[in-house]
This record gives sequence, C-alpha cells and structure tokens, in this order.
Amino acid sequence: MNIITRSLSAALCCLGLLSTTAAQNMDPCALNVGVNLAGISDWSSELPFVDMMKMARTWGTRNSVFVEGGTNPWDTEVIDQVPLNAQGYPLVVPIFIPGLGLETTQAVFTVWACSEAWPTGNYTFLYDGTGTFEWWGDAEMVNAQPGQQVVSIDVVGQVIRLSILSSDVNDPVRNFRLIMPGHANTYQTQPYNPLWLERLAPFSTLRFMDWGSTNNWSFDNAWLAYDEPSDTTRAPWTSRARTDQYTWSTNRGVPYEVMVDVCNTLQKDLWICVPFIASNDYIAQMAALVRDQLDPDLQIYVEYSNENWNWMFGQTQWLNQFGCVDQGVSWPEGIVPYIQNTLDIWTSAFAGQMDRLTRVVGVQAAWQDVSNRIVNNMQPGTFDAFSPASYFGLTQEGDAALDALGANATVADLLPYVEDAQRESMNWLRDQKESIADPLGISMIYYEGGQHITPDPFGDEPTYAQALIDIQRDPAMRTLYDNWNDSLRTLVEPGETTRYMHFSFVAGRSARYGSWGLLEALDQDTSVIPAPKYASVIALIAECTGMTTGLNDVEEAAPSAATWVVQVGDRLPTLQASDLLWLDVTGRTVYSTREASPTIPSLPPGLYLLRAFNGTLEHRIIIP
Repeated sequence: MNIITRSLSAALCCLGLLSTTAAQNMDPCALNVGVNLAGISDWSSELPFVDMMKMARTWGTRNSVFVEGGTNPWDTEVIDQVPLNAQGYPLVVPIFIPGLGLETTQAVFTVWACSEAWPTGNYTFLYDGTGTFEWWGDAEMVNAQPGQQVVSIDVVGQVIRLSILSSDVNDPVRNFRLIMPGHANTYQTQPYNPLWLERLAPFSTLRFMDWGSTNNWSFDNAWLAYDEPSDTTRAPWTSRARTDQYTWSTNRGVPYEVMVDVCNTLQKDLWICVPFIASNDYIAQMAALVRDQLDPDLQIYVEYSNENWNWMFGQTQWLNQFGCVDQGVSWPEGIVPYIQNTLDIWTSAFAGQMDRLTRVVGVQAAWQDVSNRIVNNMQPGTFDAFSPASYFGLTQEGDAALDALGANATVADLLPYVEDAQRESMNWLRDQKESIADPLGISMIYYEGGQHITPDPFGDEPTYAQALIDIQRDPAMRTLYDNWNDSLRTLVEPGETTRYMHFSFVAGRSARYGSWGLLEALDQDTSVIPAPKYASVIALIAECTGMTTGLNDVEEAAPSAATWVVQVGDRLPTLQASDLLWLDVTGRTVYSTREASPTIPSLPPGLYLLRAFNGTLEHRIIIP
C-alpha cells in the first residue's frame, strides 16, 4: 500500500534540485534503501549484540593496587608486555614488568564509555577459569559464584570498567560474556539484540564497511599504514578477525562469519569491503567464505577498501606511496590495479554464480576527473557498478558565514547554505551519471548518503556548534531529506532502481565529527526525541514496500476513520473533541491543537492521522 501521496516536483524545481532535462522518475521504488552499520566500539549506541563483551574496548593495564603517593594512571599502557592467549585473554595477572618504572604489579582492564544507551538492569557476567574481578563506574557486582556474576548496571556516569585483578596461571580466566538483562538463557542461539533486528527490518541491504574496520585496517592510525617499508607486507588469511576473540572492537573488525550470519538472519543483501592490504589468498578465502555461507538468494556487493581517494585514511596514503610514488605511476591511476585485482579474484570465486555478485568501483562524487581516471582505466566487463556517495552538507561559503555568526547561529541560518549545498551535490551526481553511467551503460549506486552537515575543517569544534546539533532534530531536516530523496530519484531511469546506502544507522550527535545516525540511540523514543532523518527514510521505504509503520498500525486499528484531502489553511468541520494530535507516517506527533474546528496547520505534504488525545476520535488527513 502506498501510504503517502506527495506532489513536491514544483517545489523541488524551485530549489533547483530537480533537473529540467533529466527523466523525472518519481517511482517510489526508484531508490532501494539500505544502510551502513555503525562501527563496533565501546562508545557505540547501536548495541547489535546481547553480549556486550563483543563491544568492549581493547585491554588496558593499571596498577593492581592503589599506590599511596603514586600517580596511579588510568592506563599504564603496557598491555604489549602482557602475554595473551590466542583469543586475546591475559595469561598472567597480576604481572610484574621490570625495567619500565612502573609503580607496582599490573592488572588488566577493559572499559565501556558513553554507556547511556545501555538498558538498565542486571547483566550476567560469565567466564571460564579462576580469578578475581573488580567492577567500577556504573556497574556493581551484586551476586557471585564460580564462573558467573550478576552485575547491576544503572547508567549515571556513563563509564563501566571491568578489571581482572588476578588470574590463576594454571587456569587463566577467559571466554568472557556480559549478557544483557533477559538474554542469559538465549544468547547462544539468539546473539543479536531483538530491538536492533526489528529496527533494521525495513532496509534492503547492510553495508559492513565500519563493522570491518575497513579504514586503516589493521593499523591504529592512518599514518602508521605507510611509514615503514614493511607496510607493503600483505595480510594473510590467518590475520582476519575471529569469532572467538574477546572483543570485536579491534582494528580488524567483526568476523566475516558474523556479517554473513546477520544477513542470513534478517534476509538482507550484503555489502562487504575487502581490506586494502589483503593478500591474494586472503581475498580468495574471503570470497569463498561469503559465497559458501551466505543464503544464495541474497545479493552480494563487493568493494575494494573504502574511499581510496580520501587522504584522511591510511589506505589512500598506502596506495599513493606504494602503488603510485614507488611505482612511478600517477595518482589515481596507481589505485586501479588493486581494485582490478580484488574484483578479478572475486569474479573467479563466483564462476557460474555471477548473478549473485555485484562488483563495485568506488569514486568521489565531487571530483569528476578522478572518477573518470579510475573507472575508465578498469577493464570493461570486469565490474558491474560504480559508486559515489550521495551526501549533502554545507558549502565553504556557508561555513564561513556561520562561523561569523558563531553561537548566535540558528537552524534558520543554516538552511539556505544546506540548500545551496544540495544543489551543488546534485550537480556533481548528474555529472557522474552523464560522464560514466550513461556512456558505459553501468549502474550508479551510492555506497553512502544522507546529510553531511559538518564544519570545515572536519574535526574542529565550530563556533556555531549548537546550530549543527539542533538541526538534527528539527522538522526542517525532514523536509531536507524528503527533497533530497526525491531529487535522487530523478537520476534513476524510469522502470529502474538504484541502491542507496544511508550513512549510518545509529550514532549520537556531534558538531565536531558529524551526526551520522538515522537514530541517536537504538531505543530512541521518537515521540519524545524527534528523528526526522529516520522518519523520512522509513517513509521512503514504506512508499515502495507498503511496510507497516506507526501510522499503518493505527490505520489498521481504526478502519472506519474518515479520510479528508485538504489544503494548508482549510478549516475542518466541528469535531467531537478539542485536544487533537497530528501524527506523521512514523507515528510521531508533529502538531497539536485545542481547537474543536481546527485549521489545517502548515505541514509538509503527506498523510497524517488526526487523533483525539483521549483516543475517542481518529481521521486520516491528506495534504497534497
């Protein structure tokens, strides 16, 4: 069922987003919407697993006892001196490490920061071996027996620390699991957070770029990826992430087996990125694993690394140094052999099954010349799609003007510059389509997309930070997203669809580093904390699939409700209630009034439910 009727073309043409020459494809299914998953980290608010150990920070070291008069640092940073087993668990705790000026023997700890998204309650901590532990911060051990503790977690300070104070050298502690409330009996057969699965259900495809720690893969920082001649060594298959490792928040990411299992569980297509230093054997084994373990009815999108043109990432620096400079080859032409080799190996692995595989060449939307020089140097017929990102953000002029306004800047001040940036970004994407997709007859799909409203330079705290924070929840963001999604549809030929991977699924707001999530937290109550990006994208999906949304649920509960097609400013007849709520297609309240004969408010075109506060009255309202 198409649950929204909209007529925005005229308004979008005024904004300059819709081309007057491109085919006006307003097919609700023109965009096949997927999503990028947030990286696994101790500070993430996405919470995909019921076992929180999989998101624990990698080990640190600290004094095993408090030293009077000592410095007692938070992290003494000597974990590299602690012997570990194959799964990463320490073999000796406490440990004496001579020659480093340490104040005493060392304990080992992990931490979870920004834990405000965690459910409150009693967690079950399970372990093998013999040892002693200490919980600190928002966690308190309330019951213990060998191999198991009950830990009460009530987020206040947003930090949880687990320390290993001792571990029997003959029976070291290992196999840690920290299970969310209510899942202690099911975590082995149902490892994923049910709410996470539920909220991912509308999306067609999952991109695991951040899950795989694709950027700077296996290096802690970008500059470490290319500063030594030994950095040319290719990674063997044995160096990949393993399912039995104590945490998956490492620089090698989540095991591929888990990525595949998530897609099988949810029946979603998979988009996977190959590490930039993977050896040929690694690439072949990775392809074989995905081929053999993924449901054959699901589609696979494979891409070599991520944003190989982005100089903030180690893979770009590595490719430039070892693929261009050292080879006497110009950039970006020196990148092409690495992309070609990766896709060719996957092609061989999928011989006879190529209908399952989409081979993707990533490009930069804003740099047409670089896109041309990468794609046109690939061997014809060896790839299936090229992929820019479909972001909109701020122009440099807008950033400068807002910086001048500083803390006085508001969402209203931001909007004209964001609309300018939308027009600029749409022109870039049209150029990509006309320069590459059309002449080569290949698909243009979007590996990432959505708002990219960030300061210049990225990573600096802007003077207008509050406006950047505020716009993420403002109704204007819904309008920006609706307009942007409609404009993207005009780049799709009638009768065709293209893959659009929003970046990203769940992440908090940050003026400095960007507010990428459709949702700020997995359990976000959108009736209390607005999520306009999520509302727009879910509505876009619902237009095509007829999926159940908050409003659909209400419609099914009230099949006799009247439907009125009205204009903004019209007045409804006198109703049998005066406290009225207006709900959008996601079930979010967008307007309220105490009028018995209400005037139609200035809301964006769409379908709404007009509901009495006491539930005695419901009507459907269409604003065309």
